[in-house]
Amino acid sequence: MRGKKLFAAALSLLVAGAVLVTGCGGGAKTTGEKKEGAKYTFRLAETHPPDYPTTMGDKKFAELVYERTNGRIKIEVFPSGQLGEEKAVIEQVQLGAIEFTRVSASPLAEFNKQLGVLSLPYIFDSDEHMWKFLTSDMGNKMLDGLETSKMKGLAYYSSGSRSFYARKPIKSLDDLKGLKIRVQQSKINMDMISALGASATPMPYGEVFSALQTGVIDGAENNYPSYYSSNHYQVAKYYLLDKHQRVPEVLLVSKAVWDKLSDEDKKIIKQAALDSVKTQRELWDKFEKESEAKLRAAGVTITEVTDVKPWQAAVKPVIDKYGPEYKEVLEAIDKARK
Repeated sequence: MRGKKLFAAALSLLVAGAVLVTGCGGGAKTTGEKKEGAKYTFRLAETHPPDYPTTMGDKKFAELVYERTNGRIKIEVFPSGQLGEEKAVIEQVQLGAIEFTRVSASPLAEFNKQLGVLSLPYIFDSDEHMWKFLTSDMGNKMLDGLETSKMKGLAYYSSGSRSFYARKPIKSLDDLKGLKIRVQQSKINMDMISALGASATPMPYGEVFSALQTGVIDGAENNYPSYYSSNHYQVAKYYLLDKHQRVPEVLLVSKAVWDKLSDEDKKIIKQAALDSVKTQRELWDKFEKESEAKLRAAGVTITEVTDVKPWQAAVKPVIDKYGPEYKEVLEAIDKARK
């Protein structure tokens, strides 16, 4: 009991400290006795390395905010999981102990149910289709829906599409049948793998390389950059480009922090987030192409799925199972297709 009280006290001090730091300079006067806006120093938590496209997007966002406030608002980016892993960081952002973060939309479905639709397989025909939806009224509504969970969604970032890779040749849907495939721990992902005839094997990302190496699993799924940077291609040299999921990233701010900002500062931060998307997407596209080239040079066999209809037919039970709870969003996704 005493330990819990000490933890609560420490957490209160942490939050109070954040408020004190962010409030410094508020209402201060310049030498000309002209009032200037409040000065803030915020932190942005990022799990990816410093040179990763999402981290570079974070940095562009911070740079734009700094420039547009004449240095009054400084956002320091902490890459490589320095402030913790995504789930722990999300909790800290809700408390206001960490002000900003960039996370995958997948874990955010726990806080805004509508975001879960983004994990459904084959709902987007292309990257252009996805972005047309994300920038629509419904896409913005999904970002705003995070406010009920003490977070404010600022913008979406790209993370490409996910495809399958394995230790043995996979060139078709039939080749997946019976394979043990590692997936992220979510019901939708597990149901998708089962519908495709494979055996879903949830496990932490950090264990995948050794599991592939020892044959505990036969394959996994991810985007080109992650497949390359994780070195999974060294033990699973067959990549089947089916693009079953396109799950974007989300740039977030704590609502506790957001509510303390002036309307002018809110406008600057929101627009800077939206303007940073162009940089992030361009860097992602370049990074993806470079990763593909390196994979081909390393001898990876890449097979592209040219007809996705059999794959869509196979996962129809998954869409039928979860579709009703995402009816409104799926209709908006279909509208973006047209």
